[in-house]
Amino acid sequence: MFIHVTTAQYRGDYKIWLSFNDGVEGEIDLTSELYGEIFEPLKDKEFFKSFKLAGHTLSWDNGADFAPEFLHEQIVLNMKTRKKTDVPHCNVPHV
Repeated sequence: MFIHVTTAQYRGDYKIWLSFNDGVEGEIDLTSELYGEIFEPLKDKEFFKSFKLAGHTLSWDNGADFAPEFLHEQIVLNMKTRKKTDVPHCNVPHV
């Protein structure tokens, strides 16, 4: 299955709630990913929250984007490290 982001909602700071076409959804904090020439401008929170969905993922007007597979993997990994009582941060459908 080709993974892609279906919805994205800004949550504050460098956090975004994402939903994917396979039903996975959750919050991702991109703070630690904002390094390098293309991502440095995203440290400006006003610019960061100006993202849009293009090419099935998050993208910004300066050409920055994240592979949807990377975003998906980070949310799934975050879910595995959270306690089961912390459900509001992630949702992975049972297959």
